[in-house]
Amino acid sequence: MTTLSEQHVNQHSRPSDLRITDMRVVNLKGIPMRCSLIRIDTNQGLVGYGEVRDGASKTYALMLKSRILGENPCNVDKVFRKIKQFGYHARQAGGVCAIEMALMDLAGKAYGVPAYMLAGGKFRDKVLCYSDTDSVPDGKEMGKRLKGRMEQGFKFLKMDLGIGLLRETPDALIGFPDTLKSYHIMHPFTGIQITEKGIDLLCKYVDDVRSVIGYEVPLAIDHFGHIGLESCIRLGQALDVFTLAWYEDMLPWQFPDQYVTLSRAVKTPICTGEDIYLKEGFMPLFQSRAVSIIHPDLASSGGILETKKIGDLAQDHGIAMAMHMAGSPVAALAAVHCAAATENFLVLENHSVDEPKWNELVTGLPNPLIQQGYIQVPETPGLGFADLNEAALREFIDPDQPGYFEPTDDWDKERSWDRLWS
Repeated sequence: MTTLSEQHVNQHSRPSDLRITDMRVVNLKGIPMRCSLIRIDTNQGLVGYGEVRDGASKTYALMLKSRILGENPCNVDKVFRKIKQFGYHARQAGGVCAIEMALMDLAGKAYGVPAYMLAGGKFRDKVLCYSDTDSVPDGKEMGKRLKGRMEQGFKFLKMDLGIGLLRETPDALIGFPDTLKSYHIMHPFTGIQITEKGIDLLCKYVDDVRSVIGYEVPLAIDHFGHIGLESCIRLGQALDVFTLAWYEDMLPWQFPDQYVTLSRAVKTPICTGEDIYLKEGFMPLFQSRAVSIIHPDLASSGGILETKKIGDLAQDHGIAMAMHMAGSPVAALAAVHCAAATENFLVLENHSVDEPKWNELVTGLPNPLIQQGYIQVPETPGLGFADLNEAALREFIDPDQPGYFEPTDDWDKERSWDRLWS
């Protein structure tokens, strides 16, 4: 007999009988990032979708297929605890996070509720967004680009500002020829210093931007370049007069003590976190109050539920949470549900405002997805979209990794002794 609580459940049998039967992948390029979508199939015909973060390998997800086959996707936390040991910071967490998104999509569909309900309900009906905006060398022109975002309805802005604008300017930077051009050496080890001339030029750039956009909406700053703590402090103190929303990733997140020093030296909020995995990775920043804002990407922080926990821990320490997002509408909607369920949320990133076809990759939602600077929180089950748009997706299939959700049977019997204790 069907109970009253099950009358609205989308099922062929009972959700307790739901089992994972398959996982497949499609690889995308140019939305504008490179990413992979996963599809988890079940014995009842329900499917769930997740996304392997931009720049991460699909292998991070496929290696986990054999470990989730036969599991009930509604047991989101149980399955997550089983596979989370196979993630790590930055892109290495891509597979774990993609699977968690797909589990939340499936569980929501099985019980007929939006994913935010599985995270405890919502604090907001719409999620504030900002758009990534390509930089140009001239500050006035950059101001016009950002003003254009305001005219599109965006109420929060972010731009890049750093030593990339100074590399061809004599006497703006001091450093070694090799490190000045390198993007693969951590900030404290490059030996690069910014001169007073360089600082003045960057301040003039921001002043030119502000002269166009004014102080009507927040303006955050990212991509300062691989400079050490002392140059970060000198530059940050000079930029404090522009009342910026935050300085993002000035230093590698692995050095919380340096973040404490930086935060105490400047008057602008400090932000980091897009490459940190799991709440434990954020704890050193929280416990030392090293930042004012965290900026996780749930495609690398652990998925929807884990990122919700991260936001709650941040709130306990008086820290706000913005969210990084540089993927397809699948990752964007996962972030929307997490943001809706997190009280101390500020704003969500998007990199695809200038690509109209991005909005067509899923069906059943407003087009464009972002309207007047917000994404409306979906009330439909799971992540909220009706289905993937196969025709639109096929335009973005990575030619180096062709195929559309092809069989992945070779990964069905991948085995290892995974237990971490004796």
